Amino acid sequence: MKKQDVNYKLYLVTDRGVLGIKDLYKSVEEAILGGVTIVQLREKDISTLDFYREALRIKEITSKYNVPLIINDRLDIALAVNAEGLHIGQDDMPIEVARELLGPDKIIGVSASTVELALRAEEEGADYLGVGAVYATTTKDDVEVIDHTEVRRIRETVKIPIVAIGGINEYNAGEIMKTGIDGISVISAILGNEDVRRASDRLIEFVRKSSC
Repeated sequence: MKKQDVNYKLYLVTDRGVLGIKDLYKSVEEAILGGVTIVQLREKDISTLDFYREALRIKEITSKYNVPLIINDRLDIALAVNAEGLHIGQDDMPIEVARELLGPDKIIGVSASTVELALRAEEEGADYLGVGAVYATTTKDDVEVIDHTEVRRIRETVKIPIVAIGGINEYNAGEIMKTGIDGISVISAILGNEDVRRASDRLIEFVRKSSC
């Protein structure tokens, strides 16, 4: 899949703390079968070797369904498993360095919470933006919520795809989609559900209806 053809409508971010006793690999596959269009593998508290092995298994699943795999923060892991891309924050590796190492065909996503940061990321070569948090969230500490007016301003300012992040669920997905974003990024709204596939299916329907 060429990076310009990537569907950002339902972007799943993994989080072991949300999974509970559910199996990560089965949950990711069920989420894809339910409608997830892109997967970001995020791990903060495991060894590099374990992250690598996990990423290899997740890559097998995402490749089976032609869904792009994005690795959070760890460029070395993204390279090692030939993931489709990397997502970086404002305090991570500079975009231009990541691009030089990854090459022109890989996806680079960047977190941005203001118009200024969004513009800079676009100018430096980001392929998409993760904008938020748009609602309060329990999966990250000390997250500042940005209002929807700022999300609209970012949408009107940059040309690259925008994925809203933070506290999104089936009850507010339609509301945030009205800002003109390309998709939503979720963790708990899918992985926190007992029926991951059904949760994914319901969310993608909300997003599709809101995009019409």
